[in-house]
Amino acid sequence: MDSLTQIVLGAACGEAAMGKKIGNKALLFGAIGGTIPDLDVFLGNLFYSNKIDAMLFHRGFMHSMLFAILAAFLVGFLVFKLYDKGKRKGTTTRKDWTWLFFLSIFTHPLLDCFTGYGTQLFLPFSDYRVAFSNISVADPAYTLPFLICLIVLMFYKRRSPKRKLWLKLGVGISSVYMLFTIGNKFYINSVFEKSLAVQGIDYQRYNTEASILNNILWYGIAETETDFHVAFYSLFDTKDVFTDWKTIPKNHELLPKTNSDLACLAWFSNNYYMIEKNEDGTFTYSDLRYPSVNTGDGKPVVFSFKIFKDGDRLNMKPFQGPRFDEDTSLSDVFGIFWKRIKGK
Repeated sequence: MDSLTQIVLGAACGEAAMGKKIGNKALLFGAIGGTIPDLDVFLGNLFYSNKIDAMLFHRGFMHSMLFAILAAFLVGFLVFKLYDKGKRKGTTTRKDWTWLFFLSIFTHPLLDCFTGYGTQLFLPFSDYRVAFSNISVADPAYTLPFLICLIVLMFYKRRSPKRKLWLKLGVGISSVYMLFTIGNKFYINSVFEKSLAVQGIDYQRYNTEASILNNILWYGIAETETDFHVAFYSLFDTKDVFTDWKTIPKNHELLPKTNSDLACLAWFSNNYYMIEKNEDGTFTYSDLRYPSVNTGDGKPVVFSFKIFKDGDRLNMKPFQGPRFDEDTSLSDVFGIFWKRIKGK
């Protein structure tokens, strides 16, 4: 999920592990631990000149269970050596710090598994991407109550029972909301299956995703042999059926999967992608796992990459996010989303 959410969860893990011993410093060190896996974004760009390789490095080994174990021992040992000095001598143990960093680091990829991006939790033994797709990569309903509880917690002394109460409250509220999103995912899937039957679409497979910043407006995509069929559904819709159907041609023949770089991108997108050829000889690769938005000009906003030949390989320009035309702003897109969230 987003960085703020991972910081909040990491801070909560720090408090659970060492709050009674070091107070608010446990929140700080837990927050640091919660951000460590996402350093792979920086390291990917540092290690790889090819942007496809750099992107695929994210949510790879540094988001695995094995990394969480190894990093917990290493970082825990280093921080213990730096902390266990002077007046603080003997107030903590290496085991305390190892446990704090294991909890804060491991819960990061565990939380990411609930999004649709996919997390290679089992590397190096398997590159399977765990993606339950029940919550958006950023959802304030999960993060904000959790954050407020931690802020309140900070004003109590480290051994106060109210500190533990507010920690339990924050973890409890966020966990209950997560359970709601899981149940909602099952419900949305049933609505999408019914909607596909009504549309008479003979699909091979499908997926549903919550749109950004909420768990109310959902996006469904179904694959056939040559096309993808996409639609939206809001919990506030008057009918339990997906609407706003669009058909998107795959165009996979434009860049065959015999190209290893394209095959890697296809794997990254779980094969939910389309290809368009541009006039300058480059290609636009659109990842269709995420909602597209019709802005009214016939050019839907999608998440896309510009692919071009770079020697014997393919390369891409950095992730562009939503593809807007000159007359479309980010506020316009969120306005369209907000209108659709309210139902129809």
